[in-house]
Amino acid sequence: MIDLHSHILPGIDDGAKHMTESVEMAREAVQQGITRIVATPHHMNGKYVNVKEDILPLVNELNDRLKKENISLEVLPGQECRIYGEILEDYEQGEILTLNNNQKYLFIELPSNSVPRYTEQLLFDIQVKGIVPIIVHPERNAELLESPDKLYQLVKKGACTQVTAASVVGAFGKKIKNFSHDIIQANLTHFIASDAHNIRNRTFKMDEAFQTISKEFGQDVEYLFIENAELLIEGQNIIKEVPERIKKKKFLGIF
Repeated sequence: MIDLHSHILPGIDDGAKHMTESVEMAREAVQQGITRIVATPHHMNGKYVNVKEDILPLVNELNDRLKKENISLEVLPGQECRIYGEILEDYEQGEILTLNNNQKYLFIELPSNSVPRYTEQLLFDIQVKGIVPIIVHPERNAELLESPDKLYQLVKKGACTQVTAASVVGAFGKKIKNFSHDIIQANLTHFIASDAHNIRNRTFKMDEAFQTISKEFGQDVEYLFIENAELLIEGQNIIKEVPERIKKKKFLGIF
């Protein structure tokens, strides 16, 4: 299994505090059945700045440590980039890191409570550059939660999304769990990943999430997410089902 979203690199954001904690996270990842994990430290989120040239050496250092510890996990480079207007300019300057450094897929994080007005245009511009933008954890964005049609429009126009494993199993509450399931049902997400920060309160839950997805939506959906992660790492085109609008829930027969 491949985990596309983690904060396993030591000491550079709110994930692993030091190398020992990175190693602990790696052991837990292997227990979950994860064989490759993308390190995606926060970038430009108002607190952390982690440019490409700082991330790549740390990935190599962590891989060397895991080999010495005989932990069968390969760490791949990535970045969780908060949306901002100059992303493409900074990409040209070599500061922005695509997933597995293959110039194909880029994580984009929206603010927790809103979708900036320029989002649609910027995601279009990123695609014009030949890069596929992936909106991370849309199920935890307050504006998308209240107005899911905005997510439909972004996906319809070519953006991908990645839902958090912990959201699928209810670790962020019932409302986010239900929205996660709605997103999966409507073909509005393409990847499931952990967004793991530690082994305490923000851990992987990948195995549990895939069991839930298989039970609720069938093995074909589970396999689609697993295959898409592999295709992404290889820099190939992923599988996309036709996106649908999330249907409003009926309440006492009304609507």
